[in-house]
Amino acid sequence: DNVTVDVELIVPIAMEEKLRFAIREGGRTVGAGVVVSITE
Repeated sequence: DNVTVDVELIVPIAMEEKLRFAIREGGRTVGAGVVVSITE
């Protein structure tokens, strides 16, 4: 499945476009993706 989301991070982190990421909850990966664009 594919989805597009806008996310506001609680804590600033270094990030750039094309960066791969994983979303984990309770020690399990529940999502993964690639940063397409960064908005300020």
